[in-house]
Amino acid sequence: MEKQSLQERVQTLETRLGVPFLRKDLGLAALTHKSYFNEHRDAGLQDNERLEFLGDAVVDLAISHRLMERFPLAAEGELSKLRALIVNEEGLARIARRLSLGELLLLGRGEEMTGGREKNSLLADALEAVVGAVFLGAGMEPVMVLVDQHFAEALDGVAQGRSGLDYKTKLQEDAQTRLKVPPRYRVVAEAGPDHEKTFEVEVSIGSELYARATGRNKKEAEQAAARATLDMLRKDDTPK
Repeated sequence: MEKQSLQERVQTLETRLGVPFLRKDLGLAALTHKSYFNEHRDAGLQDNERLEFLGDAVVDLAISHRLMERFPLAAEGELSKLRALIVNEEGLARIARRLSLGELLLLGRGEEMTGGREKNSLLADALEAVVGAVFLGAGMEPVMVLVDQHFAEALDGVAQGRSGLDYKTKLQEDAQTRLKVPPRYRVVAEAGPDHEKTFEVEVSIGSELYARATGRNKKEAEQAAARATLDMLRKDDTPK
């Protein structure tokens, strides 16, 4: 009975992932936390730690590939920061929750009692183990299918500047490097009714005013002003 329930877990995971496990034993291992393995050493199971180790590298590779495709002009440092915004414990756990991965895990009694199915660290590790199992069973092609299906929102987020590495961040780095002072933002005007308000923000670096821009909220206006300032700084670098 238990063996059948374990098979059903793997089948459910395959359905949610949208890719099959060519080796079902690897799918089951990906779902097996070491706490369960330690309590069922005679069950013929493997825990997911080795698959997690492999999956960590495979996720990095897959996301790096997609980022290089999306940002063909981005430098290595920027690509690394974008990847770090996607491949981190919180981000991986978020995707694991969308897959309801926690409910499929095999956990020992202690982890079960302390809410292991909702722990970010445990969920992130399990997702990496799942990716490792897919890769080990069938190679990189189904991993990319999995990434395109389940990491799409995170990739779109960094592409649209919603995840933290944005024009303000880039300007902060550029200003510190070039001018040794951080940029300052100031709201200079607000207009319109509350539900359609626009904001005008100016950016200055040191004593010099660089740019003004408008947006539907302060954040959007600051982003636009930072982008305009970056354009100005880069024009300054252009040989006359």
